[in-house]
Amino acid sequence: METTWLTLPDLVEVLGEPLGRVRRLLDESHLIASRRTGKLAVPEVFLVDGHPLSSLRGTAIVLHDAGFSDDEAIDWLLEHDASIGMPPIEALRQGRKSEVRRVAQTLA
Repeated sequence: METTWLTLPDLVEVLGEPLGRVRRLLDESHLIASRRTGKLAVPEVFLVDGHPLSSLRGTAIVLHDAGFSDDEAIDWLLEHDASIGMPPIEALRQGRKSEVRRVAQTLA
């Protein structure tokens, strides 16, 4: 799935929050970031209407509990999953968090 990557300064602007609050959102798994683009960045699809997607945090926790690194969790969320029929992040954005988390729990 194609997405724009938002750096921390981008997130400060988009979320309208100070840098310390953005870092706390990352620390508390409300958002997941990667350095794959060089700078720490978050896929834009993890945001909805200027806020972190509410169902992302619980899903990120399930993935971390299954042993996924942040990069692996991001990859899984953005890649098409045959059992869901779409990328898991799209299913989360459609309100299908139970289904996504059920599939994520099987990955442990």
